Amino acid sequence: MAEITLKIDGMHCGSCIRRVTQAIQNAGPFEVEEVRIGAARFAAAGAPDAKLAVDALAKAGFAAHVEQ
Repeated sequence: MAEITLKIDGMHCGSCIRRVTQAIQNAGPFEVEEVRIGAARFAAAGAPDAKLAVDALAKAGFAAHVEQ
């Protein structure tokens, strides 16, 4: 499984963590490993497309980008 880490802006509380977790899980075949204020780490089989998660988070109101 390939691991992806995103930096996420606009997270402030536990509710944000739940919304981010749900958005990533619904975005694709991702297995969420950790979500904390400001970041999320998840895995996907094959060649994952982080853009699916970034787009889903944008729809949920969070700006995100892949951490290098």
